[in-house]
Amino acid sequence: MLERLHESGFRAEHAYLAGFVSIGLSMTSWFLSKHMERAGVARADRWGIFIGEWAPTFFAIGNGLRTYEK
Repeated sequence: MLERLHESGFRAEHAYLAGFVSIGLSMTSWFLSKHMERAGVARADRWGIFIGEWAPTFFAIGNGLRTYEK
């Protein structure tokens, strides 16, 4: 999978950027869900955690792609 991503032009920097963006999206979705929905803090926490789980995956993909770039 990593080799195909590398061959298609996807680089480690792209994966790292996606990881940082997902952290920002996690905080934004938590804040917006908490203040704009009437479902309460529990639902906001679930949204934040769901999106926040993407970041480690993107960082791991970035680390794997880094091996193909060296």
